[in-house]
Amino acid sequence: MSQWERLKQLDSVCLQKVDELYSRDDFPMDVRDYLAQWIEDQDWEGASRDSSRAVVLFQILLENLDNQYSRFTQERCFLMQRNFKRFKQNFQRFQEDPCTLAEIISWFLRSEKRILEDAELAQEVQMLQVQPNPMETESQRYVEKNVREFKNKVQVMEHSLRCLEEQQDEFDFKYQTHRMDGTTDGAERNEQLKVLQGMLNRLNNSRMIFLSELSAMLDSAESLLAKLTEDLDQWKRRQQISCIGAPEDTNLDPLEKWFTQVGDGMFQLRKFLLKLEELLDKLSYDEDPIKDQKPILQERVDTLLTTLIKSAFIVETQPSMPQGRGPLVLRTNVQFSVKARLLFKVPELNHAMKVNVSIGNDAPNVKGYRRFNVLGTSSKALNMSESMNGGMVADFRHLTLKEKKVGAGGKGINDLSLSVTEELHTIHFETQFEMHGLSVSLETTSLPVVVISNSSQQQSAWASVLWFNMLCLDPNNLLFFASSPVASWSQLGQMLSWQFIACAERGLNEDQLETLAQKLFGKQQSYDNCKISWTRFSKENISGQSFTHWVWLDGILNLVKVYLSQLWNDGSILGFVSKGKEKVLLKKKQGGTFLLRFSESCKDGGITFSWVEYTNDGEPNVRSVQPFTSVDLKQIPLAEILRNFQIMEAENAPVYPLQFLYPNTPKDQAFGKYYNEMTGEQSPYFKYIKTKLVFVSKENGCTSVAGEPVPDLCTQPNDRCSEEDIMLRGPESSPMLSNCTSNPESPNEFLENSLNGHLEFPDLLNLPPDNYDGLKNSANGVSESFLNIISESFSPVSDLTTFQEFLNDPHLLEGIGTFSEFSEGMPLTP
Repeated sequence: MSQWERLKQLDSVCLQKVDELYSRDDFPMDVRDYLAQWIEDQDWEGASRDSSRAVVLFQILLENLDNQYSRFTQERCFLMQRNFKRFKQNFQRFQEDPCTLAEIISWFLRSEKRILEDAELAQEVQMLQVQPNPMETESQRYVEKNVREFKNKVQVMEHSLRCLEEQQDEFDFKYQTHRMDGTTDGAERNEQLKVLQGMLNRLNNSRMIFLSELSAMLDSAESLLAKLTEDLDQWKRRQQISCIGAPEDTNLDPLEKWFTQVGDGMFQLRKFLLKLEELLDKLSYDEDPIKDQKPILQERVDTLLTTLIKSAFIVETQPSMPQGRGPLVLRTNVQFSVKARLLFKVPELNHAMKVNVSIGNDAPNVKGYRRFNVLGTSSKALNMSESMNGGMVADFRHLTLKEKKVGAGGKGINDLSLSVTEELHTIHFETQFEMHGLSVSLETTSLPVVVISNSSQQQSAWASVLWFNMLCLDPNNLLFFASSPVASWSQLGQMLSWQFIACAERGLNEDQLETLAQKLFGKQQSYDNCKISWTRFSKENISGQSFTHWVWLDGILNLVKVYLSQLWNDGSILGFVSKGKEKVLLKKKQGGTFLLRFSESCKDGGITFSWVEYTNDGEPNVRSVQPFTSVDLKQIPLAEILRNFQIMEAENAPVYPLQFLYPNTPKDQAFGKYYNEMTGEQSPYFKYIKTKLVFVSKENGCTSVAGEPVPDLCTQPNDRCSEEDIMLRGPESSPMLSNCTSNPESPNEFLENSLNGHLEFPDLLNLPPDNYDGLKNSANGVSESFLNIISESFSPVSDLTTFQEFLNDPHLLEGIGTFSEFSEGMPLTP
């Protein structure tokens, strides 16, 4: 990798140093970038001391700038075209003193090297102190060793070929001398012929040895290519399951390094054969081994090279939308990106290979199967500068799909009865590789994508993507869902665990997986032989519910991703726990112990908590709240709900029932790091100054499972919304009580509510002036009996007139404000 490419991979701090280095106008960064390899291959330091060499390099530099200018003209890149024209004009000032330019470029290269060395040293120190280098696998060590040996043997053969050429030149010189010799001495001539015959025999033997070594090298290359192809197939499978959340290593750098080294070596072997062709043209004889074996070897090396180059053209990044649910789900008329890559890195082909993209080249010939056009920039050059690691990539970032019209008959009905989200399509890429007389047509395709036309189809489309990539190893099987195979529980459980890893970096443990298996298959001794069909997973509703298993699980995944990721990652959420197991876990714990589990009755995902308390006779009583959904968690985080959750017992005395997170961690210790520390106007959970939103329930509103038999399965309707649940639902009875309301009541409503025992104090300090007058005037419209009742609550007010004066007192608002400050932090009572 060139010095410039290594520089571009540094962190932002080091890149800032590079930016500062090129802030001067002496040497433009664009010139450095586009001519990076050529600039580094030249001896600028030597040219700074040798004017003749400096003149040559100066002229070549101007020619390279002209070439770049021409390329930008063809590509209609006006900005870069203008810049390079200006760069060339600026360099013209060194026409009389090219040594100065060589010295400047040499200084820039040395400065880059210092930045690179400092960065690499700092990285090495950090790796030694923080994290050891990852261990190479046995397979990687094997490939690395064999590739290194292959390169060394190619270098040895290059030396052998030079020796063979010198040997042939020596024979040719002796032979030509013999022919020009005019001696008539027969004995002398015979002696010369004998010497020449011996030289020819040795030359023939050397040719045979070299050809034998070349054949052995092709055997090694074939073996290496088979291993690389195998490793690439494994990478493709890792990439496939990483698209559905598997934490797999999809780094392509080792494969690119090996493909490039083996490809370079095989092109060297191909050059050796061309050199043998030259030697053959100069000298040939009967039973010449080059004449017999060279065509066979040429065919072998071309075949192997073609196979290697075809294998090296892959899809590095699968199609995905920026705001999509996941990769491989595309929506018509919405932009998506995809990246193709050639693992055989050839710098001289940078920008020379054009990649074209299309869709539906291999679509099944089925009536009703949709067809699409690719819109946007559908042709791009393989470009090393667009890759983070200097690879040869074609990065398509702004493509869209548009459905083709099929005539007046409309879309029609698919002959296979596939839904829109079961139709599979592939994105197709093609380009042409041409180098050193070898021309290879390259093609590759993406993994199958599901194309939707409405965001409401994303959930079903993602289910199809999961099912296909979990079970199918053949990316060309576009009719997979015409007869989808069943999934074993081990496959499905692993895939579901990946979804949680993708959402929150923590998968499912054995207990959680067992609970899910029990929900799907009933209680079993072992779930190893249990299987589930595509229809049951994604189309059939759960017994007693109006949604499928996938819809239920997907709702939970979204809830975890958006609102619960931190609590899920630190293990605070048990998640999948049946009602029966919940009681078993809690009934032996101290009072106030609670656990968090996912609701089984919420379509869009819900989480609830249950706690244990003990009756006077010591019997455990497990109680639960109605599930919290995204609507609740959007307003108050779960940690804040747990922190302030109360139950109103008799006499309106608040009780905080949640004390210990299962098994025995104090609540504040478990969740304290997530509590909101901000107060007043800074707090995102405060609607008014000095007010707080909390969840409160009445004593007789708690569900209880004390004394109930422990159910065997977790498929019972245990989280249904009912009047017995602690939490009330709907905007009319929001569970989020406050010592103020978001819509302040009128003064009359305020007084009437006070009679019913529901006196709430709005933040009068924030009322507009008109509301002050309304509050004063409200007293004039109140009946005398009503005011008499109110007056009894205020000891300073002895009669109606005094009470009216009390309401008109200009200091009234200050008093209420003082009461608001005094009541801050007090338990909320209805």
